[in-house]
Amino acid sequence: MTSATKTAGVGAPARPGTAAGGGALAGTGTLVRFALRRDRVRLPVWILALLLGTLSTANSYAELYGTPEDRANAVETMGSPAGLAMSGPRHYLDDYTSGAMLGHQMLGFTAVLVGLMSVLVITRHTRAEEETGRAELLRSTVVGRHAHLAAALSVAALANLVLGLLLALGLGGLGIDGVDAGGSLLYGAAHAAVGLVFAGVAAVTAQLTAHARGATGTALAVIGAAYVLRAAGDSGESGALSWLSPIGWAQRTYVYVDDDWWPLLLCLALAAGCAATGFALSTRRDVGAGIRPQKPGRPVASPALGTPLGLALRLHRGMLAGFGAGLFLMGAMYGSILGQAEDMLKDIDQLQEALERIGGTGIAEAFASMVMVVVAVVAAVYVVMAALRARAEETAGRAEPLLATGLSRGRWAGSHLAVAMGGGTLALLVAGLGFGIAGAASTGDGVLVPRLVGAALAYAPALWVTVGVAAVLFGWFPRASAAAWIVPVYAFVVGYLGQILRFPDWMNNLSPFGHVPRLPAADLDWTPLLVLTLVAAGLVWLGLAGLRRRDLETK
Repeated sequence: MTSATKTAGVGAPARPGTAAGGGALAGTGTLVRFALRRDRVRLPVWILALLLGTLSTANSYAELYGTPEDRANAVETMGSPAGLAMSGPRHYLDDYTSGAMLGHQMLGFTAVLVGLMSVLVITRHTRAEEETGRAELLRSTVVGRHAHLAAALSVAALANLVLGLLLALGLGGLGIDGVDAGGSLLYGAAHAAVGLVFAGVAAVTAQLTAHARGATGTALAVIGAAYVLRAAGDSGESGALSWLSPIGWAQRTYVYVDDDWWPLLLCLALAAGCAATGFALSTRRDVGAGIRPQKPGRPVASPALGTPLGLALRLHRGMLAGFGAGLFLMGAMYGSILGQAEDMLKDIDQLQEALERIGGTGIAEAFASMVMVVVAVVAAVYVVMAALRARAEETAGRAEPLLATGLSRGRWAGSHLAVAMGGGTLALLVAGLGFGIAGAASTGDGVLVPRLVGAALAYAPALWVTVGVAAVLFGWFPRASAAAWIVPVYAFVVGYLGQILRFPDWMNNLSPFGHVPRLPAADLDWTPLLVLTLVAAGLVWLGLAGLRRRDLETK
């Protein structure tokens, strides 16, 4: 234990305060202001994206299902087990107004995104601060042992409350039939409550491991498990499994139907319990360490770790495995409803028009082509995270010792980019495999397996271009590397929502994903794929050239 750690009071049971005796929460207010300053761009983007996405979806539902007949047809298609697994509990279907439709189909999905926002806020301002050494430096002054965690939870709570309030005001002001002020307030409160739960979950996972990525990955696995339990429970007869999920609790408020507030008490109780557990666990470890002891490594490293590519694979394997498993399950969930796609979408005119523009011999093929855009965007999230890992290694000071040896910058960064490109391709492969297997079982057509695998792999060149964009930003404009996230976000907006909202073609052409043939509905055209591959190669070369010319950031 370092002297700075002892000064902060960690591991010293006789000293509950800080160096100046200010208490375990000393400096929390200052850290809250500092965290808000650091997140002055991130949090508003998150909140506005979730708000605008919800408001636009509510308007779309009001237009798509404007008559009782349209909503009755939607009830028939969403009442199947697969439809309920993708949306929510059956009780919403009893009075399927535009508001009930929003709570049924959107609440569970946006709850996952709110949970993701909360997890990233907590790990960024707790475990990541310890991993970089900044927390130990601050805690050697008049900053209490609980100040970092308390500040992170305060920022996450503030972000969720602001989001909930804006959702309530925004939805209540739309003037849509069935979307009243009381239900809108509950809708916003449900999102805030779920966000607080997963903020508490992240407060616990941040104590378990010594690495920010591990803490984030564990918390995201909890979010995934909560969603799976909700889906399994809603598709079953009793729905008992949904009561094991905070997402299921939020949906059982039956917003815009019954407006039951009491399930949110379960969310608040779990959030408080997780936060208290996080504080308690933080007193049982040293700064920079985790509750879970690290396993001793092998006496002799494998030969692969002596190469840049082998080391990069070792660093990326956990995230790649997580995304691979998630995409396989995502593909399987969409594939399970492929056989019912025609019945589900036959009465939705706007979606029918979007599917007709995609082409194909049937609605199932066009629907699969539309789903592939979503799968590709999720894979793009992985490749951006993987491509920017080199930037994280640089800012953490771990790249400098490696580059002080005979390892060149090009080989070091190129290994991370190669893993991002190869891992993204592998993620597409397993997603297409899950989609194909479940789709073949749903439709009885075994030919779908190779067709959907091929349709997924067709997006690989677009992923490589995404890696190239991240490489250029990392090489030439390292402080703007986060701008690489624009690529998957824009691809989702124009590639998926744009098909429904009829965005002009030129907007889709600005995205690398917009040039990929929409398999299996469209015919395979190798020309755009080859062009995208060449563009990706050029961008990667340009990014590595910029890295060789600039100074390396050191700690």
